[in-house]
Amino acid sequence: MKGKSLRPFSFFPFIFHMSLKTRISDDMKAAMRAKDAPRLGAIRLLLAAMKQKEVDERVELTDTDVISIIDKMIKQRRDSISQYEAGSRRDLADAERFEITVLAAYMPQALSDAEIAAAISDAVQSSGAKAMSDMGKVMAVLKPKLAGRADMGKVSALVKSKLAG
Repeated sequence: MKGKSLRPFSFFPFIFHMSLKTRISDDMKAAMRAKDAPRLGAIRLLLAAMKQKEVDERVELTDTDVISIIDKMIKQRRDSISQYEAGSRRDLADAERFEITVLAAYMPQALSDAEIAAAISDAVQSSGAKAMSDMGKVMAVLKPKLAGRADMGKVSALVKSKLAG
């Protein structure tokens, strides 16, 4: 085919879905090329946490697993920020805030309060929950649906208030 350039994979009519792990690795390479040290540090921390979980559990991480790791890291950063601000260490708090912005870029879009309330109502109905003792059933239904898309502490409080009456 002289004179014609073939683009690789141009004959596939669909777009390949890039896994979250691959996207994070690609972003690390881009940060290295751009010499963006703070961003690179945050991404390396994330990759280290991912690798640690893979080694500990001897599994290949799925996107859901990666999202749960990111969510945990964001919670840790928020706790650190409150501690640093209590200790008048604004510089360290700002560094943690930057890491949160880097990590949050990999999270799925957050649900609105109305969407969370609708999910809670559906879960209460589908689980047949009537009292506070049924909260575990409701949370078991909600956790897979809302993980990474809503603050589960806030969801728990909303479920508690709904079941309380």
